[in-house]
Amino acid sequence: MNELNIVVDSAKAAFGQALTPADLENAKALYLGKSGRITELMKGMAALSVDEKKTLGAAINLAKQAIEAALNNRRQALADAELQAQLQAEALDVTLPGRQRGQGGLHPVSLTMERIEAIFGSMGFEVAQGPEIESDWFNFTALNTPEDHPARSMHDTFYVEGGSETAPNLLRTHTSPMQIRHAVQHVKRYRARLDAGQSMPEIRVIAPGRTYRVDSDATHSPMFHQCEGLWVGENVSFKDLKYVFTDLCRTFFESNDLVLRFRPSFFPFTEPSAEIDIQFQAGTLAGRWLEVAGSGQVHPNVIRNMGLDPEKYIGFAFGMGMDRLTMLRYGVNDLRLFFDGDIRFLSQFQ
Repeated sequence: MNELNIVVDSAKAAFGQALTPADLENAKALYLGKSGRITELMKGMAALSVDEKKTLGAAINLAKQAIEAALNNRRQALADAELQAQLQAEALDVTLPGRQRGQGGLHPVSLTMERIEAIFGSMGFEVAQGPEIESDWFNFTALNTPEDHPARSMHDTFYVEGGSETAPNLLRTHTSPMQIRHAVQHVKRYRARLDAGQSMPEIRVIAPGRTYRVDSDATHSPMFHQCEGLWVGENVSFKDLKYVFTDLCRTFFESNDLVLRFRPSFFPFTEPSAEIDIQFQAGTLAGRWLEVAGSGQVHPNVIRNMGLDPEKYIGFAFGMGMDRLTMLRYGVNDLRLFFDGDIRFLSQFQ
């Protein structure tokens, strides 16, 4: 029995010297493994008598239980020591001030969109939303765009699956399709009144949203934001266009000294047509003419595609790039900054 006591004491000492779980498992193998001290003692019982086996077997089991208890105690002690070390390494000073989460904010283009919607809302314009995947009819044909127009080329337009060869689907190249979509619904709402020879309420609507063209550089992006505007009635003139857009620009840029210039141009869906330039009278851009929009009186064919009589109804339309207006308002010189997702850049607009 003295030998068993020596084995138990030796095992306890070996376990006590183990500093890591791996060392402890190696020490365990010396005593409880397949070739360990306890296993060897149990193998030696084969030559003993029955009474001797009972006596020695009971003593060996007690020794084995003592070794296993010492092993488990050491395992727990190593685990506790590891936990304490981790807690000390990750100690938290509860007296320090708390860390607040950074507050998010609207994207600068979203700020521009909200500002434009508010300005036009004050002038009685509705806000219309429509699909970004459009049909060729709404994006081109209904807007009086001829079949051989360069804008229909694959070099300018993203065509997508789902349409047909004669009526393809595409990612809208402008928000102008909402002119037709909104006007058709408006006319349908008042069809009975029109059929009775009565007048309908004027159409005043803007359509802000994402648009897509095959273009990418410091001032162009394959995806960009545009705002289309439309005002159709019985007595809407080019003079109204000048007044509305001048008021928009001066309110948006908060400058009554802003000067606007309407240059003759060509668009399939308006006639006459004009590019709109603005000129700041102060600041880094003072004295320069900057193009901000295209505009014009709605073409009779487009009025007809709305379901209205172009001899009775007339109006104007315009389209402006909201990314461009945002760049001018905040002094940003590279359009790609709006799409990089850099928090350092975006946090300046919160």
